[in-house]
Amino acid sequence: MTYSDSRCEAPPAHQALLPMPVLLLCLLLCLLAVLPVKAVASVMPSPGEAVIDLAGRFEVLVDDSGALGIEDVRSPAHASAFVPAQPDSGDVSFGYSTSTYWLRLQLQAPAEQTGTARWLLELPYPALDRVEFYADGDTRPLIAGDRQPFAERPVAHRHPVFPLALEPGQTLTLYLRVDSEGAVSLPLKLWSPEAFETHNQLSYSLLSLYYGALLALMLYNLLLFLAIRNSLYLYYVLMLASMLLGQMAFNGIAHQFLWPQATHWNHVSLLVGFSLCGVFSALFTRSFLRTFNHARWLDYLLLLFALTFASLAVASLSGPYALVSMLLTAAGMLFALLAVGCGLYCLSRKIAGAGIYLIAWSFFLVGTAVFAARFHNLLPSNAFTAYAMQIGSALEMVLLSFGLANIINTLRRERALAQNEALEAQNRLIESLRQSEQNLALRVAQRTHELEQANLQLRANQQRLQHIAHHDPLTGLANRLLLEERIEHGIMRAMRHNSRIAVLLIDLDQFKPVNDKHGHAVGDELLVAVGKRFRGAVRAEDTVSRLGGDEFVIVLEDVFDISDVNRIVQTVENDLLRPFKVSEHLIEIGASVGYAFFPEDGKDTACLLHNADQMMYQIKERRGLRTAQQATDEQTT
Repeated sequence: MTYSDSRCEAPPAHQALLPMPVLLLCLLLCLLAVLPVKAVASVMPSPGEAVIDLAGRFEVLVDDSGALGIEDVRSPAHASAFVPAQPDSGDVSFGYSTSTYWLRLQLQAPAEQTGTARWLLELPYPALDRVEFYADGDTRPLIAGDRQPFAERPVAHRHPVFPLALEPGQTLTLYLRVDSEGAVSLPLKLWSPEAFETHNQLSYSLLSLYYGALLALMLYNLLLFLAIRNSLYLYYVLMLASMLLGQMAFNGIAHQFLWPQATHWNHVSLLVGFSLCGVFSALFTRSFLRTFNHARWLDYLLLLFALTFASLAVASLSGPYALVSMLLTAAGMLFALLAVGCGLYCLSRKIAGAGIYLIAWSFFLVGTAVFAARFHNLLPSNAFTAYAMQIGSALEMVLLSFGLANIINTLRRERALAQNEALEAQNRLIESLRQSEQNLALRVAQRTHELEQANLQLRANQQRLQHIAHHDPLTGLANRLLLEERIEHGIMRAMRHNSRIAVLLIDLDQFKPVNDKHGHAVGDELLVAVGKRFRGAVRAEDTVSRLGGDEFVIVLEDVFDISDVNRIVQTVENDLLRPFKVSEHLIEIGASVGYAFFPEDGKDTACLLHNADQMMYQIKERRGLRTAQQATDEQTT
């Protein structure tokens, strides 16, 4: 800030008669004009100092458009727009903002300094997207940030660190341009190289112990999961892995050692890690407290939070970073309340493990809440709030490891008890089996005999049903179904052997007067007797079938010529001319026989039966005409 040298001039003569209050106001304004504006004093690092906390000792310019460059902020028009940072609030934090922030810091080396003093300016907050560093006269910046390749950093460190040199008595003005989609926190520190190296060794050692402990717990519980296949341990391992991802991304360790060139993944890995940690924390809570058995409404809430965190994990890959980050912070704080509520509820129901869970997660969730509140400027930024989540997570992991060990012991006791009960039950079962062995053997033999008899009866019934299904119930001859099968089989055999078959269709003559004169019972006996004569007139391999009423069909296989068929037809007609003795009645009947050959008269069953039927009716018509002519001749005579 520069001092103003303006003064109030005496009023012109024509205004000398101004009222006294106006004159007093003018004098007051002139006095305020010549008073110096409060400016931030230059930082004078002495050679003996190891570290200087610069919180509140620099000036800030908020660039809402993000369009200002280094020459713009150095110009008088913008140089006066810098305002002192908050001196009493610890680290300067701006929360979530879309603005770009310019920091101005003035360093002055003491005149009695011997030689060039080397210093390192550290911004110990690795989650900033881009940080540009300018010294006096620089137009090209030194660059760091989590969205820049790690190799571009001037100092290979997980935090943005910039080297500078001060000559004796030199005053150096430094500018930092900070641009980030996430929360902006500016905990500036100035280090001597020796002190910075010592601090690095300690901080990296502590982080190594912290991450090593997480990895050890993760591998140990992974082995337990592979051994006992309990989903609780899988959720715990996945929770540890996602927490490890989020913590390493937040601390800058992942960007330095795991993916130094993957800038986009490094930018979103923090949100992805903590979102997945929320997913598996909710699932772990369900499994550890068994809310699906004891509190279904809490179980539904935990599932809802798991789904919410999973959605945030997906959205963080390509969604608006600031919005996802704020939603994740809010969801984390609400889940903290829900987790503590689950622990209290299950503790009141005396559910095993609820006490350890409540204590362990209270440490972690309180640390997370403090960490989130720091981002929203609800709590001051200091060493405790900056590392509250790591402190809480370390305590939580240790306590939950005891909880999981307790679960293992509980499972062992339950397994041993179950084995003893199973052994006793087995002994009782063996004794019961011994006592019932003879009775069981007797019942088995009896049941086997019954099954054999039932199978015999079933086979007999099956044969009877099959016979009924294929034979005429009155005559015992083949019915239409079996007839069609025999004709189809005969056609296939004739085609294979290049032979012929004949189908004879027989219709009894003068059968209706028998029914009318003697009754249907006599007619049925007559049909049975006719079927027996037909069966005796043909070979055993030929088929005799009754279609219904007084119609019969004979299937002849391996027929060579028409003379064979005529011989069979003559035999059938001669057999029918002999009187039948039925119920003390001598009955005479005749028959009309039509026939068809395969393949001359048809190549399928329907065609053969049709042609045989047509021939049979033609024979009936000729016999009818002949009978009528004979009757006419007798009358004439």
